[in-house]
Amino acid sequence: MAMTKRPDAWGLYDPQFEKDSCGVGFLANIKGKRSHKILEDASQILCRMDHRGARGAEINTGDGAGILTALPVKFLQKVVLKDTGLDLSLQGVWAAGNVFLPQDEKERASCKARFAEIVAQKGQVLLGWRRVPVDDSALGPTAKASEPVVETVFVGGAPGLSAEDFDRKLFLVRKQAVHALRGKPGMDSRSFFYVCSLSSRVLVYKGMLTPDQVWSYYGADLSDPDYETHLAMVHSRFSTNTFPSWDRAQPLRFMSHNGEINTVRGNVNKMFSRQESLMSELFGPELRDAYPIIEPDLSDSGCFDNVLELLMLSGRSLPESVMMMIPEAWQNHGGMDPQKKAFYKFHSAVMEPWDGPASIAFTDGRFIGAVLDRNGLRPSRYYITKDDMVIMASEVGVVEVPEAQILQKGRLQPGKMFLVNFEEGRIVDDAEIKSAIAGQRPYADWIKENEIRLVDLSPNKEPHGYDESTVEQRRKAFGYTWEHLEMILKPMVESSQEPLGSMGNDAPLAVLSEKPRLLYEYFKQLFAQVTNPPIDSIREEIVMSLESYIGPEKNLLETTAAHAQRLLLPNPILTNEQMAALKHIDRRGWKTKILDATFAKNEGEAGLASALDRLARETEQALQDGYALAVLSDRAVSAERVPVSALLAVGTVHHHLIRLEKRNQIGILVESGEPREVHHFCLLVGYGADAVNPYLAFEVMWRMARDQLLETSYSDEEIVAHYLKAVAKGMRKVFGKMGISTLESYKGAQIFEAVGLDEEVIHKAFAGTASRIKGAGFDVLARESLMRHEMGWPKDNEPVFDRYYTPGDYHYRFGGEKHMWDPESIADLQRAVWQQDPAAWARFSARQAERSIHQATLHGLLNFKKASPIPLDRVEPASEIVKRFVTGAMSYGSISKEAHETLALAMNRLGGKSNTGEGGEDPARFVRLANGDSKRSAIKQVASGRFGVTIHYLANADEIQIKMAQGAKPGEGGELPGHKVDATIAKTRGSTPGVGLISPPPHHDIY
Repeated sequence: MAMTKRPDAWGLYDPQFEKDSCGVGFLANIKGKRSHKILEDASQILCRMDHRGARGAEINTGDGAGILTALPVKFLQKVVLKDTGLDLSLQGVWAAGNVFLPQDEKERASCKARFAEIVAQKGQVLLGWRRVPVDDSALGPTAKASEPVVETVFVGGAPGLSAEDFDRKLFLVRKQAVHALRGKPGMDSRSFFYVCSLSSRVLVYKGMLTPDQVWSYYGADLSDPDYETHLAMVHSRFSTNTFPSWDRAQPLRFMSHNGEINTVRGNVNKMFSRQESLMSELFGPELRDAYPIIEPDLSDSGCFDNVLELLMLSGRSLPESVMMMIPEAWQNHGGMDPQKKAFYKFHSAVMEPWDGPASIAFTDGRFIGAVLDRNGLRPSRYYITKDDMVIMASEVGVVEVPEAQILQKGRLQPGKMFLVNFEEGRIVDDAEIKSAIAGQRPYADWIKENEIRLVDLSPNKEPHGYDESTVEQRRKAFGYTWEHLEMILKPMVESSQEPLGSMGNDAPLAVLSEKPRLLYEYFKQLFAQVTNPPIDSIREEIVMSLESYIGPEKNLLETTAAHAQRLLLPNPILTNEQMAALKHIDRRGWKTKILDATFAKNEGEAGLASALDRLARETEQALQDGYALAVLSDRAVSAERVPVSALLAVGTVHHHLIRLEKRNQIGILVESGEPREVHHFCLLVGYGADAVNPYLAFEVMWRMARDQLLETSYSDEEIVAHYLKAVAKGMRKVFGKMGISTLESYKGAQIFEAVGLDEEVIHKAFAGTASRIKGAGFDVLARESLMRHEMGWPKDNEPVFDRYYTPGDYHYRFGGEKHMWDPESIADLQRAVWQQDPAAWARFSARQAERSIHQATLHGLLNFKKASPIPLDRVEPASEIVKRFVTGAMSYGSISKEAHETLALAMNRLGGKSNTGEGGEDPARFVRLANGDSKRSAIKQVASGRFGVTIHYLANADEIQIKMAQGAKPGEGGELPGHKVDATIAKTRGSTPGVGLISPPPHHDIY
């Protein structure tokens, strides 16, 4: 049954995770000359990007498409006079906008009446409404069921009001109307009411349409010869893994977007946090009527559009606003103009980038332009013609242009801006635009005079931080095991990089484990989706940065020297000396409040929740008392004090301050013995920590050196330096998997999903995080904290030979964590295969099924519903079913030659397909064996030109899989360590023995 509106959060769907990935384009007359032909050509552009949009199961229901044009004054004056009798030519300044209204006539009248009241409250005049003629005969069932009534509203400006002030009044009218009507319970208007645009310069037509349906649906208007415009922006939407709807179609009010904003959750939270401190002379106290600035229930593109609009209406130009939201890769760019670099650095202290692969077209009617994000991973090409036309789109060939007419061809470069200024009638060069904007104020001087630098702060001569007398108890109480020491910390010290592990994890999920697991293990890092290429953090080092400003922000809507008065951290991981310096900071009025992130053991499980509430209150009080920084510290841990999980403490305080709209007014630092792995630091930063001091990780590594557990002798300073280098490299790698470039973008962005956390925990500390499988509440998390604490300070005598606890998380240990692949299962499987023993196979199968239930895997907890059996004659025979079987894409080298060839033999005998993986294939396997068998893999993967991809290889494929962005996978993904690359593997894969092989992201490859 077709839905009348997009559903609320239900099952695995949640509307807050809506994303867009689409086709975008525009054409315009550089001199601002209007014509109807521009509209006709825009139709051609949109329809030729049909493949960049999407449809659902119904071929005639699109994900969304639309067009933005200049306000067609002549056309509107004609049709409004004819349809309503209103003579717009007699009005002074006026605006128009298309509005989606409820289908119910009574509700529609109610919405229009309330809208008229708001217009009057803002001192403007509602001139009238016009029903937009539409033809819905081509719409699919879903689009038709959710179809709104489309009307154009006309608003007149108060006498003497400037065009800019009128725009601000219209903004307030629209915001108030949306907040009053779109969120009203019990009315369909909650979903149907939507203002596409309300402007004196532009007009938007859009809907849940396919590209060709835009013109058939709105044909009466768009095909009228009097509809003339000097610009047209079009968009074809691909609603990524989400439900489409009429309102989420693009163009939005000022921009169209191809790509995804991966940091949108953090961007939205930070914007909401700023509202309490926003002030604007241009708006005055009325600005609060527009809150929340980012409206609920928007896609990532819609959120971006809301903030872009606010920046513009508050006094910044459109190009400057875009530069703030999508900055170039300036941090490591040695050749960038110092003045422009100072602009970007200053504004990094003002607001965070909106990061992710993006090509954004933007216009306010006076300018039209486009920009790529710093990585440049979205195609955007343009033509300039001899008759002053400019055409920009996601691909070439969208409009037929004779070659002789083309004056210039080009493509957008990473971080560069393409801009047409209609008032000046010319294309403005990127360097000219940015030089003029960067030169407006002395940004470099402001930074030099106001920036607080970590290197200038004194550590106040506090001790180094190694307490040998208690390090063993604390190590156990925070859950450090022998595996953490030997398999994680030791490699980080010795190689200065995060250790790699094999893909796959056969241990239980944290929520299903009988062992106390750290809270971090309840979270899984999200990774790049199909439309979102990752970044190679090594090759693309110039676009990556771990630098960020922390501490109180100033008013976003002003630009003053005081905005640079923030603390610059080159790295979010702090040494003990740096932490001490920040604790005792006394610079420019800054001071730090230290908060105790522990609770009394005698409080039992209830102590955790009460400690979290106390930390939230104390941080709020610290902010009110004028503290610039708050340190959540668990250094008070002892036999009587239990540490609060640093992640739980950070998340709780962070979201408490967001709800108060005050998170941007204080920096949050973490001083904890808990974090030790890259995943831990990513989670802490992702949920709001500005910096982390892992003091116990340092002490544990120093103890390892003193116990001679490291292969080489290192000083304490060298150990810290190697560890910090490994963490930094690991964090950049994680950022890159999501297509995120900077710490400032990643911070607070919550790029994770929770597995097995109860709703009460999510709401309090991780709001906005998907937790599709509920489970552990505060009682369970507190119990696990107490269990770990008991290991450090046991009630009874400490167990003998228990200095280093080995839980068997990574390697099977008797009495340790359960694993699906235990010694008995492996022995039975080997016996079944080697000795052709059916009894061993039966034991293996039964044991695995039993372990799935007892170990409580998710699928082991499921039961089949009873149903009527299907007669066998209605089911394909097994001999036909197996022909659709394919093996996993396991590369030669990740599994042995024997295993790889056996899989190919088996699939070829069955009539199925085996997959080479990305590792090439020995040409000898292309030749059929004497007995008729074949070792040839039917499916050939192309992951890199260096990975054994030859003409011979491709010619011997039944199916070719082009593997895009293998590095997007969780874990390392596609990495073969150098010690596994022997001569045979290297020859097959076209590489060098001993050299590690990593699947590169696509922009470094052969595609």
